[in-house]
Amino acid sequence: PTRGTMELSDYIRILRKSWLVILATTLIGLAAAAGYSLTRTPMYESQAVVFVQSQAGGTASELQQGSSFAESRITTYVSLVREPVVMNPVITELELNTSANELAQQVESSSPLNSTLIEITVQDPDPVQAADIANALGESLAAAVERIDTPAGQDASPIKLTRVRDALASFSPVNPNVPLNLVLGVFVGLALGVGIAVLRAVLDNRVRSPRDVEALTDRPLIGAIPYDPKTKERPLILHADPHNPRSEAFRSLRTNLQFLEMDGGHTFVITSSIPTEGKSTTTLNLAIALADSGKRVALLDTDLRKPKVAEYLGIEGGTGLTDVLIGRARVADVLLPWGNRSLYVLPAGKIPPNPSELLGSERMQKLLEALGQEFDVVLCDAPPLLPVTDAAVLSRSTSGAIMVVSVGRTTTNQLDGAFEALETVGSKVAGVVLTMVPTKGADAYAYGYGYGYGGYGSYQTAPTKVQKSPRGKKAAAPDPGRQGGVRRSGGDESATFDDLLKPG
Repeated sequence: PTRGTMELSDYIRILRKSWLVILATTLIGLAAAAGYSLTRTPMYESQAVVFVQSQAGGTASELQQGSSFAESRITTYVSLVREPVVMNPVITELELNTSANELAQQVESSSPLNSTLIEITVQDPDPVQAADIANALGESLAAAVERIDTPAGQDASPIKLTRVRDALASFSPVNPNVPLNLVLGVFVGLALGVGIAVLRAVLDNRVRSPRDVEALTDRPLIGAIPYDPKTKERPLILHADPHNPRSEAFRSLRTNLQFLEMDGGHTFVITSSIPTEGKSTTTLNLAIALADSGKRVALLDTDLRKPKVAEYLGIEGGTGLTDVLIGRARVADVLLPWGNRSLYVLPAGKIPPNPSELLGSERMQKLLEALGQEFDVVLCDAPPLLPVTDAAVLSRSTSGAIMVVSVGRTTTNQLDGAFEALETVGSKVAGVVLTMVPTKGADAYAYGYGYGYGGYGSYQTAPTKVQKSPRGKKAAAPDPGRQGGVRRSGGDESATFDDLLKPG
């Protein structure tokens, strides 16, 4: 998959993000131009003008013929200026320490259109010497033409060259042109910086914006969780700081999740492409947000390789899902209530040698079915998809998978591989949640309107009812209709829940 066509907003984001690179290359270009200009030898320019006229005839007809003849010779005389026959006498006269070929590199000769004037321009490090050379070349050219163009048997040439403007010394150098060089250096550096910035953006295949996700899947983006540098210190942000913008983002995620139309209930496996994308903290905070809204939530730690739920929640995780799946314990005995909410947690338990086989077993499927009947929402914190197949295997027994994607860390290739892993086993992707969304800088531009943080366009915040104990009073006693944190509703539901999950 490739990124879509870039829009103006994308270029603005690129320029804002790479302004330091652009500034650095611009300053480098300016410094390079200044260094070049300061290390060049200043060159001064002087110009002499020679008039070419015919000396033949006295009648109007003869004068016209002579003028035509002079004009026809102009091109030849312009080229003759840089020939040794003109250069050598000047070198001798001015005692220059150079050769005719070297001197020719300092000289330019030209003739204005439809005129009989020859302009001789000389550049030299010495302004006075530049003027002397230009004047001497004019005299040497006139003498050379006099010798070359005098017909045999005649005393004078029909063409006469006269210097009509003497060269004067100019003390303003023409090269290097410092202002022009500095301007060119700035523009070259600026263009180079912009080019580097755009090239980096084109070659960067990391997920940076919602459009990068939309290019890979048609599944909805149901949440965007802003980056919090203190996530490790307070992973349960809804519990630690309910009024934090990140907490509000999880409430928005909760609202969007409740509106998903999924066949087969609301049992979700939450996974990611690679580790460290924030799937566990996303699962925990989403579970808390759902419980705060009055939903009965079951949270399962199905990461049987590196379980984190018990650690984050501060509960005993030695006995849990593994014991239930091998028939060593009843789920009602290990499903623990947490936080004075309608939230019940099933830790991972001991790490088994065969996680994929356990998660794909018939007993696991029955467990999810029973929990789906008992609870409003069941969330399974599963391992990432690319390193192991656990989440893909587990997702077949759930209503759908919620893909957690870390902005600026996950590549589009990794995300596409994760989607393919789910498609291979026939699982549904319920939605995508972006985590670690930047709140400052250029990348935050894509999330400024309606993506959870800082705006209320697409993710409207639903009113929440946080369950709190009255000040100075004890929390309400557990419902006698619950056993081990699980509602004993009686009748067929109780029988289904107990009989399917009894030990052995």
